[in-house]
Amino acid sequence: MKKFITVTVLLLVILVGTWIILFNICYPLQYQQEILAASIEYNVDPVLIASVINAESSFDKNKVSPKSAIGLMQLLPSTATSITNETEINLFDPATNIMLGVKYLAYLINKFGDVDTALFAYNAGEGNVSKWLTQQEKNKLNTCPFKETNAYVAKIKKSLKYYRGRI
Repeated sequence: MKKFITVTVLLLVILVGTWIILFNICYPLQYQQEILAASIEYNVDPVLIASVINAESSFDKNKVSPKSAIGLMQLLPSTATSITNETEINLFDPATNIMLGVKYLAYLINKFGDVDTALFAYNAGEGNVSKWLTQQEKNKLNTCPFKETNAYVAKIKKSLKYYRGRI
């Protein structure tokens, strides 16, 4: 009986340890200071910021997409330039990338008045979302024509619960 209890406890420890490792792989969290600073600066929920970073880059500051989006928040250099009016921007720097990405996200939230619609625009493009809204005669989107963008927004919404309370 004592051996059974020991084996059971050992298995539980292994299962919990494995779950924690998998959880941290699926929902990593880094750059908390930078996230909080941008959250305060632009009044955007830090949990939303962490969820966007996870969806965009899985917290890989060196990620470059096939479309040349760079860094944690996967900003296009043209978007970064339009936000700052500067041409020399290091988008691989976590603090810079997060600050500019959150500035752009805050702009989209203010423009569209709705976080979900802003997320569609962050992924599919501001122009596409404006066109879809006009075509549908709506002021917010629940879904969009791009399957990958719908999956992107769903992923962010799902991960919100996993980041809540961690930042």
